[in-house]
Amino acid sequence: MVFKFRRLEMWSRTAFCVALFLWLSACTSVPLTEGTSLSSQAGLSPSGGTLTKAKLRVDSAPVLAAQTARIEPTSTQIGSRGFDAKDLALVTNAIDRAICTDLSDRFRVVPQSQPADLVIHATVTDIVATNRTAAAGSIVASLGASVADLGVPIPRLPIGLGGLAIEAEAVDKDGSQRAAMLWSRGANMITTKARVSAVGDAYSLSSAFAADFSRMLVKGNDPFNRTLSIPSMQKLRASLGGNPKYDACRTFGTAPGIPGIVAARFGLPPRWTDKGAAAFRK
Repeated sequence: MVFKFRRLEMWSRTAFCVALFLWLSACTSVPLTEGTSLSSQAGLSPSGGTLTKAKLRVDSAPVLAAQTARIEPTSTQIGSRGFDAKDLALVTNAIDRAICTDLSDRFRVVPQSQPADLVIHATVTDIVATNRTAAAGSIVASLGASVADLGVPIPRLPIGLGGLAIEAEAVDKDGSQRAAMLWSRGANMITTKARVSAVGDAYSLSSAFAADFSRMLVKGNDPFNRTLSIPSMQKLRASLGGNPKYDACRTFGTAPGIPGIVAARFGLPPRWTDKGAAAFRK
């Protein structure tokens, strides 16, 4: 009995190591795509993490002195790629909603009709489409493993992974750029859940970008030189579908909450549970 247990333990460790290797080696490579929305690209320094590519600059003193922030709706510069307009709107709105929630930890977020110490605007410069057939195959394999109770996570198929590239900046009341970032990241086989949607991975990665960009403004420094921190209560409440801290964030709707988590688990398209901002702009 002990021998069988040890064999199972060794197999589990081997499977984990293989999965980790696949995670590090099999992810979509998305280049840093420079758009035309930044007021300046001067002084951008390379940064990023294991999975993320980035270039950034931040003027710490004026950013840390700022108390209010206004978020302009995210735009796109990807041209005609065959993406559904409603799906693209969900991605850009998810970016704005996440930025608004994350910035609320330190800034008072004001409506678009009011002046602010910092005005934030992001632009999607590239979306690598998720292959829906490959995503569906990954979901079936994952659900099958759950039913069989194998106890080992099943990686996604190493094909058809999507990705996202964004550029964003924060300018002051005079229009001077105080922070800027070029950012790109591809889905990977382990941590990015497959969703049967051409924008499934881009949608999932939107929150990762928002976290990095917002942390740069909240802390006034490189967000990739950081330690783990506990999410604030307002952030947890908003992520579960609760009302945001500031009314200005209601412009971007509320997060799908528990239904969205369940939908992601079963690989359903984002539009099945995310109502976007349309209902809040009537």
